[in-house]
Amino acid sequence: MIWTINLWNPHTGLPIAAILATAFVLGMVHGITPDEHTWPITFSYAIGAYSTRGGLIAGLSFSLAFTVQRAIASELAYLALARWMENPGIDAAVYVVVGLAMFFAGKYIRSKGQVFHIHGLNPHQHDAFEPMRSIPPQMAMAHGFLAGWGFGAFAIIIYTVLAPSMHSVWVAWVPGAFFGLGTMAIQASAGALFGHWMTRANIPPELAKGVAQSTASATLLYGGIAFMAAGTLSLMFPGLQNIAWISPVHVHNLHTIGIGFILVAFTVLIVGIGSLILGMRKAQRLSAKRF
Repeated sequence: MIWTINLWNPHTGLPIAAILATAFVLGMVHGITPDEHTWPITFSYAIGAYSTRGGLIAGLSFSLAFTVQRAIASELAYLALARWMENPGIDAAVYVVVGLAMFFAGKYIRSKGQVFHIHGLNPHQHDAFEPMRSIPPQMAMAHGFLAGWGFGAFAIIIYTVLAPSMHSVWVAWVPGAFFGLGTMAIQASAGALFGHWMTRANIPPELAKGVAQSTASATLLYGGIAFMAAGTLSLMFPGLQNIAWISPVHVHNLHTIGIGFILVAFTVLIVGIGSLILGMRKAQRLSAKRF
């Protein structure tokens, strides 16, 4: 039997191989496209790790927990709970919970409370990076599990089409797991690239570490506030989640430009990249003063 992978609108009744292939490739698309439940967190933790290995671990930790969550949710969907998970209020509540977790993670990174100065500088200069905590993989895992409960176009396909097509409660979790593994393949690679990029910065390693940790902290703090605000407003005014611009691109996460896309753009592009640029400029000034 010949079959093709339909990533836009797959139908029920597919053979097992087609279900799993569709789930895995959908996960890869989910990992690549601007998704509010992946990119803000992966970017923050991977940048904060300031190494290729650290970024890879951050991406793996986040997406592993995300994979476990999607497997559980896939099983629940098979047990006829998909309609409950489709409730828009669930997605709004997830924004609030994830936002809280992001905010407190950002505070945790900054919680050392001292300020160190670069030796050899003019004593009247006060430019410095605050020493910050390293980010444990457990935080990324907690975020991955929490963020996975968000509901979007990809989740609808997994929960209402692919999971029910497995025809057995014992294997209904597999499409969710394969979707998570597809996401992991992209997010772990992205995490390693983000971390590696920090090692290539033309500044001393101790300054690169300061830039990385301050960027991660700012992204989590202000991104967390944005997530909490979006979730709270969506709970108060449910119609906000239906406001979106429809693009001609028939790829999920790129076809409907709504609140999720805005959260990604604000958290990663404005706060994350903006903080990184400012931090790099500060580090270059400090480095020039040292030499």
